Formats: sequence, C-alpha cells, structure tokens
Amino acid sequence: MQAASEEQGGDLVKAAHQGRNEVTISSGVVEVKGNLEIPADAGAIVLFAHGSGSSRFSPRNTYVADLMNNRGIATLLIDLLTGEEEAVDEYTGQYRFDVNMLALRLADSTKWLKTRPDTKSLSVGYFGASTGAAAALIGAAQLPSEVKAVVSRGGRPDLAGKSLAMVKAPTLLIVGGDDIEVLELNRQALKALRAEKRLEVVPGATHLFEEPGTLQQAAELAIDWFQKHL
Repeated sequence: MQAASEEQGGDLVKAAHQGRNEVTISSGVVEVKGNLEIPADAGAIVLFAHGSGSSRFSPRNTYVADLMNNRGIATLLIDLLTGEEEAVDEYTGQYRFDVNMLALRLADSTKWLKTRPDTKSLSVGYFGASTGAAAALIGAAQLPSEVKAVVSRGGRPDLAGKSLAMVKAPTLLIVGGDDIEVLELNRQALKALRAEKRLEVVPGATHLFEEPGTLQQAAELAIDWFQKHL
C-alpha cells in the first residue's frame, strides 16, 4: 500500500507561519530545516514528523501546532528530507519509505534540542503523520529515556516493524473512521506495541482529516495525550 500524500491545501484556519523561528539541524552529512515555537512557561515540546508530500508549512501541521502552542506546549516542525531529496522523492518515492533514515534525523533533532539552553529541560513527545508515524515510533524506540509520549495521526505505524515492541513511550494511534485500510493497519500495530497504548477512531474522517471538525478532534485527542504523559 502506498501512503497517501499529506496535502498542503485544505479549508483550515490558516496563520502566517513563514515567520516562525526557523532553525537548521545537522544530521550526518545533511542539514534539515525546522520551525521552532516555544510558548512562555512551556514544560514540554512535541516534534512533528510529517508524511510524504507535506512540509513544516503544511496548514494541517501548523493548525495542530497552533493548538498545542495555545495550550503551552512547544513545537518543532521538521522537514526530515532536504529540498533536493524532496524533489527526487516527488517523482521516485525513493525516500518516503526509508523510515529508518527519517527516524535517525528525528533522533538527531531530539539530541539537538537537548543542547539548547531554552529546550534542554523540556519533556519530549513525537507527533507523526503518515510514514512519519513509523519514523516517530522507531525514534522513540531508539531514545527510550528521552521520548516520553508518541501520537500517530493517520499514520503507518506498521512500517516501524520490530521497533513497535521496543517502544517504551505511551502511544496513541488516531485514525479516521472512513480510512478503512489504514485503520486495519493501525489495529495490527496496536497489537505489537507493548507500552501503554490506545487507538482512537474519529468518526467520519478520511485519511487527511479534511472533513469539518475532524482535524480539531484529532488535535484535541493528541494534546490531551501529551498533557497527560509529558
């Protein structure tokens, strides 16, 4: 099954986030870009790992990040592929399923946060969508002492494979009720997880949560999970 592209369109409430605090993070021989937002008195930060065809400027990502920021949670939205890699992937699909590479870059971004005076003391959570959910779970398995909670929204946690059983962080899987095939894959992944876990189904939602109110419902479920565990 091909993971559906995370569209950048949609009739969401949009804000101009080109001015967010852009950061550059080194991971091996490449550098990836991110948007970092730290509300006053934040005690936790959530790293976003988006799916193929999306970016840190996607209105879906920024909408969810806004809600988290308004609830006092810091966010780091990361493009786990470089611009050159994204351009190649658009035509070849070469990188979107390389979830181990994406997980490595997510882990490197987490380590980078721990070097910054303004973020090193924050509890860390991962929020993954589509193939980014697999990267988030692999990254959480690799950094069990750092990653305190994981949320997957319309994700492909099944692609994390054997790493699912090694995840220690409490994990919430959110899936649209009308996203039939992905829902079944999430049910299978839920069985493989050994940490605290839950599957939440948003009625009437398809893969991209484009239906009115469904993305907000998914975001509120995620925020509640992070506030409980971070």
